[in-house]
Amino acid sequence: MIRSAAARPLALTLFALALLLAWDASGLDLALARLAGTPTGFPWRDDAFLVEVMHEGAKTLSWLLVIGLFVAIRWPVGLLRRLGRGERIQLALTALASVTVISAFKYTSKTSCPWDLQVFGGTAQHVSHWAWGLRDGGPGKCFPAGHASAAFAYLGGYFVFRRHSPAVARAWFACALVAGLPLGLSQQLRGAHYMSHTLWTAWLCWVTAFAIDSLVQARASRRDLPPALPKLNES
Repeated sequence: MIRSAAARPLALTLFALALLLAWDASGLDLALARLAGTPTGFPWRDDAFLVEVMHEGAKTLSWLLVIGLFVAIRWPVGLLRRLGRGERIQLALTALASVTVISAFKYTSKTSCPWDLQVFGGTAQHVSHWAWGLRDGGPGKCFPAGHASAAFAYLGGYFVFRRHSPAVARAWFACALVAGLPLGLSQQLRGAHYMSHTLWTAWLCWVTAFAIDSLVQARASRRDLPPALPKLNES
């Protein structure tokens, strides 16, 4: 039986998955890419603000936050003081694990970026990122959106904070989501990703956090079980 504490996140996970699959089936990725791209490329690809601030700056800030979460395991500040040491460890490891999961997907991906497509001056054909094993003629390694994980990796804060304050948990979730969408959009304007890449990154980071929290809760439940009574010898 699914515990009530996991029922709502599971329902949200499945609902988001259904929306993602519907988006993939819609074929809107390429249509949106055409709004920013031209037959000769993406005019915003080398924009200083998008490259230096939204890409490099955001990536650096995200890694500093990850380091800060690990430091806070020993020396918590602000909202992190509400969490136990184990919860702070969970939060830091979840952020790192989320980035690792997205990087692993990207490393094995055969999907190329929009700026690699022939319609935008490149060499690749548009192929679904779920067409595993089918190369599109480009360099690949573009699915999902690694840069958006700089914010979505922190979605796991929802799980550790909801045990103390549901309001803080919802606010943390909203902040991570709202921060990730502009990062994904900035990469779409540059031609680095499709909308689906950003959405799948959010979902994968959420699932990673959900899985880690489920393991933590299962372990805690086993630890709290009363010792088994010894069996009487039958004669």
